[in-house]
Amino acid sequence: MSQPHNQQNIALELCGIDKKFGAVHANCNINLKVPAGTIHGIIGENGAGKSTLMNIIYGFYIADSGDIKISGKVRKLTSSKEAIRYGIGMVHQHFMLVDNFSVLENVILGAENGALLKPSLKKARTELERLAKEYRLDVPLDALIEDLPVGLQQRVEILKALYRGAKILILDEPTGVLTPQETDHLFKIFDALRDKGVTILLITHKLREILAATNNVSVMRQGEMVAHRITAETNKEELAELMVGRKVRLKVEKSVAAPENELLSTSKVTYTDEMGVDRLKDVSISIKSGEIVGIAGVSGNGQSELMSVLAGLIKPNSGQVNIGQTCIDSMHPSSAAQMRELGVGHIPEDRLVMGLIKSFNAEESAILGYQNSPTYNGKLLNKPKVINQECARLMEEWDVRPRDPKLRSSLFSGGNQQKLIIGREVDKNPDVLLIGQPTRGVDIGAIELIHKRIIELRDQGKGILLVSVELDEIMALSDRIIVMFDGHIVGEVSAEQANEKILGMMMANIMPDELLSTTQQTTSGEQI
Repeated sequence: MSQPHNQQNIALELCGIDKKFGAVHANCNINLKVPAGTIHGIIGENGAGKSTLMNIIYGFYIADSGDIKISGKVRKLTSSKEAIRYGIGMVHQHFMLVDNFSVLENVILGAENGALLKPSLKKARTELERLAKEYRLDVPLDALIEDLPVGLQQRVEILKALYRGAKILILDEPTGVLTPQETDHLFKIFDALRDKGVTILLITHKLREILAATNNVSVMRQGEMVAHRITAETNKEELAELMVGRKVRLKVEKSVAAPENELLSTSKVTYTDEMGVDRLKDVSISIKSGEIVGIAGVSGNGQSELMSVLAGLIKPNSGQVNIGQTCIDSMHPSSAAQMRELGVGHIPEDRLVMGLIKSFNAEESAILGYQNSPTYNGKLLNKPKVINQECARLMEEWDVRPRDPKLRSSLFSGGNQQKLIIGREVDKNPDVLLIGQPTRGVDIGAIELIHKRIIELRDQGKGILLVSVELDEIMALSDRIIVMFDGHIVGEVSAEQANEKILGMMMANIMPDELLSTTQQTTSGEQI
């Protein structure tokens, strides 16, 4: 795939990069030119080969064939140490920091100057203060990593790379744990880096961010580089089609919700984990039939624990969960099996940990949680033919590929695993459906189908609680949005009120002026 480029100096060039893992052709004849001092986006579905390619550039993997040129010279990158020596840095999706070390100690770790630490720390402090000022990367150098919010931890990772002399910076899904305001600030940091001549490779599945942050974008599909575009000359629809190979409907279409009777509620639910940390603090919510209630918040602020309480996986320390005539509290705990009997379906946030068993066949994963049902069991043994037929039916209805009930669960892509789990839960016709991260790690084509089905369930009268770290997803699907911070509910907004600014401020535990004025009017007795 040829790539148009101007006469700028080329910071990084890939020539015919090829990499196989057994029968899997992860990268096939990849060619890419990245001009110096630009932000270059790399997008593609899961399994498109993006991570493999970045790991080759950073020296984690060695290509089977092809060349890597840095500033026009062919370099052999046989380790990350070699990549760093040639000015390549990488910020991973999951940060590589030592929690009980200070910022300063983390930055110099592995880059000390000699056996004596004191001179290294002094030199590093001076250099980091310069870098922080130059690139708008302000971080308290003596703070412990564990005391910093994720946005500042990410800046530490960027400072680590710059301190080691990075002129080409790879960022893998850098906004996954950030609020919208933190994301905006990160993009300003990108601009400052680019203006100083740093070249950035941005790996993300968020098309909106590609369009907002990059100069150029390259698209990968099934291990190949299929397109290169100047960002200003493309759009979401074209990029989505290039990623998937067909037209994709990106906008979620739905009518106005018509909620009716209350199906599930909580009253002042609290939960303290085994370490004594308060994860839920006086959480009260209500879910009605015919509505989608979204829970927004930066990951780790109590959403997962709320889902686990409602699914019967953990019991609250105090407060109540009410489903119909059934009251669940610390004295009358529930179980996952009982919650299913009460009409609560659960699509877990981590499908590989809780949704299926990787070593099981698809047909076995397709009945997990319901394996004791008379549908699947005779007087003595289970009914293998019925189990196989039911799995085949689910695969057809939910477009699970390949349609092989005997195939091991681990061999399906993330999107197909997710569709199998969602199909399993929906098929049991629950009144309330708890949906955690429905499209995490899922391809754009599968996202389109999953979103459509969630809206259909709402319109059938189901009550849906949706937890997602994707703010676009929460806003697109939800009728009401509850925002959580540090285990408590900050507030609630309607779908009509919600926007990134308002939700982002609430996710940082700040009540926006727009909502404060509404609250003041309500408390003074005026109609809104």
